[in-house]
Amino acid sequence: MTFAIHGLAVSRGIAIGRAVVVASSRVEVPHYFIEASQVEAEIARARHARNAVVDELQRLVSDLPADAPGELAALLEVHLMLLQDEVLASGVRHWISERFYNAEWALMTQLEQISRQFDEMEDPYLRERKADLEQVADRILRYMRGMAPSELAPSVLAEKVAQQPALDGMTEAPLVLVAQDLSPADMLQFRRSVFAGFVTAVGGKTSHTAIVARSMDIPAVVGARAASQLIRQDDWVIIDGNLGIVLVDPSPVILEQYRFRQRQDLLERERLARLRHTPAVTLDGQHIELLANIEQPDDAAVALRAGAAGIGLFRSEFLFMGREGKLPGEDEQFEAYKTAVEGMQGLPVTIRTIDVGADKPLQKGSKETSLNPALGLRAIRWSLAEPAMFRTQLRAILRAAAFGKVQLLFPMVSHQHEAHSILAQVRQAKAELQARGVACGEVQLGAMIEVPAAALMVRSLLKHFDFVSIGTNDLIQYTLAIDRADEAVAHLYDPLHPAVLELVAQVIRTANEMGKQVCVCGEMAGDTSMTRLLLGLGLRSFSMHPAQILSVKQEVLRADAQRLQPWAQQVLGAEEPATMLEAVA
Repeated sequence: MTFAIHGLAVSRGIAIGRAVVVASSRVEVPHYFIEASQVEAEIARARHARNAVVDELQRLVSDLPADAPGELAALLEVHLMLLQDEVLASGVRHWISERFYNAEWALMTQLEQISRQFDEMEDPYLRERKADLEQVADRILRYMRGMAPSELAPSVLAEKVAQQPALDGMTEAPLVLVAQDLSPADMLQFRRSVFAGFVTAVGGKTSHTAIVARSMDIPAVVGARAASQLIRQDDWVIIDGNLGIVLVDPSPVILEQYRFRQRQDLLERERLARLRHTPAVTLDGQHIELLANIEQPDDAAVALRAGAAGIGLFRSEFLFMGREGKLPGEDEQFEAYKTAVEGMQGLPVTIRTIDVGADKPLQKGSKETSLNPALGLRAIRWSLAEPAMFRTQLRAILRAAAFGKVQLLFPMVSHQHEAHSILAQVRQAKAELQARGVACGEVQLGAMIEVPAAALMVRSLLKHFDFVSIGTNDLIQYTLAIDRADEAVAHLYDPLHPAVLELVAQVIRTANEMGKQVCVCGEMAGDTSMTRLLLGLGLRSFSMHPAQILSVKQEVLRADAQRLQPWAQQVLGAEEPATMLEAVA
């Protein structure tokens, strides 16, 4: 009998095949006390296991194929960073030497200590890094117990594949992977395998599995909590990555319907691929700028392959995180920004200054004292409170601007005095470079519109800045007082709430009236159901994940921006805007 399992849609497409179910990799942890005379040997055992895992992941990184997604290499580096984190290592030593725990027990105790810090983080991306930490600990435990580091080792995969029977006259049976979770190392082996898609029981839209799935354009559903228990080995499974649904044991009729949809989806992807070099121009001749959001300098190559007209958001904070307070210096930052700028081959690159603080501590183990971190010392507030660090970053970006077109974007600006302080810091950074005789380029300055106050005073802010970029994720969260990551209220997070739309429309309208550039760089920009509405509101610049660019471009090519304007105003005035999105303008 057919039944459905619901999860989160994180990577588009449809995969059909037999299930290869990988049991949870969680290792049984023995708990016992050791003698004082065994302490040094036990510490050495823990250290040896950690070093073995480090060696294994370093080999994986060095052996990455040239066409591997940048996100995959970055996530493997995250695991290496966690493995070599002194907080983890020193904690394990503490529990062994002070409490006389065996090495496995000490590791899991320290894991629990650090996990609590991740649980308290407001930012969903950072909170989901807890899963990376757990996978690192799991690999260390496996070495301690003399087990294989991963059930997804190539030899095991080959054995599982060989056991699959041919189906419905097919000479080779398609396969889909069902797992509790997948580590970056698992994903690398997955990439080299025959799997058409995957389902995981855990994970969110910003989990590493979701990030890599999108970068590799593999149909995937995560957070399908019952999948590992309900799906049996060799079950016939359909993964609907568009809707976030997994269908198990489908009837012949359903199977044929999805095979038809799969064929249509493949044809659609081929059509979209042909749009890569097509200019993004509406039916009435409006040129639309489709930009990419990136996290790492090497992501510029991915953006170019996707046909991006530039980088609309380079999240620079990923260069700073997880370094135990050892922040990157000016030269290191300069090289990273220069790599991205040169990688875009003359196309513009918008670099956002560091967006951390409060809920995004740079140093693990730092204590957050704010009762509400999301409203605390974060983003530009944090940068202005650390002027030396701030100017170091500004100097690095200004130097990179000598190698291409660069725009500087400042997060969470909400006060006039912040605008004045930002401009003063930029002037001082330029003066410092000139005093050293170091070349720098001209940059345009922009403010992120992420809080209602900034949206309401955007006219005043634009007197100081050359452009604004609307961060819809935070704008929605702050406008509706909704924590997207809190399951109790996440259903109230609504991009189409009338108040949110009014703020977005006001920012676009004001910027256009003042002849200033305005871009949307949040999730709303890559949501094709929102493209026509944003065009009708006057938006001409969108920035999104590279994988979303061609789908949005297709909507742009089919739209008449002039005719959409009156319809967009009707949507703004509606009590239930969502009901009007399907209306034809």
